[in-house]
Amino acid sequence: MLFDMDGTLIDSEKVWEIAIQELARSYGGELSEAARTAMVGASMDQSMRIMHEDLGQTWRDPAAGAQALEDRVAELFASGVIWRPGAMVLLAAVRAAGIPAALVTSTRRRLVEVALDTLGRDSFDAVVCGDEVTANKPDPAPYRTAADALGVDIADCVAIEDSTAGIASARAAGAVVLAVPCELDLSHLDGQTGIHLRSSLEAVDVPHLATLLVP
Repeated sequence: MLFDMDGTLIDSEKVWEIAIQELARSYGGELSEAARTAMVGASMDQSMRIMHEDLGQTWRDPAAGAQALEDRVAELFASGVIWRPGAMVLLAAVRAAGIPAALVTSTRRRLVEVALDTLGRDSFDAVVCGDEVTANKPDPAPYRTAADALGVDIADCVAIEDSTAGIASARAAGAVVLAVPCELDLSHLDGQTGIHLRSSLEAVDVPHLATLLVP
């Protein structure tokens, strides 16, 4: 099992929303809805590029912006993160069944370590972070790295994702995808090969996940 983090296991997109909008306003601008949507599931480097282009401030240092954003999110994460509906129960069921599991996120290791205080460090056999791969989502590298770390065939994996970038990454790697929307409308992906759309993880259990791997 391969789990995305933000918007999939934890309801952190609202936290990112606060930090991103605060940063944009500190730059004297207002981020457009289209830019904010494009940032969902993107790496930090991609997000800074999107923000700076949207604000017409491409001269800004992306590393400095990323640091400021990360610092603010770390503050917000430290007060505790909220599970997405059904996520905690499903993750516990996967672990109880002895199924290898990996966390595959575009978020950097520093913030992931804070989130793991809630998610549980024993919940995953491998953790792949956005600053530890050669390329980030939608590139297949994160999911291929996770499957290799688990020692499993990616074709035998189900990836749970909430973003178009994450879904594209998992599918390109060769995983079957369970798409559960959080901030983005994913209805246009329903029925595509290897993609199964569900409105929530509350109705998903281990037997159901197994059926997704049946041709």
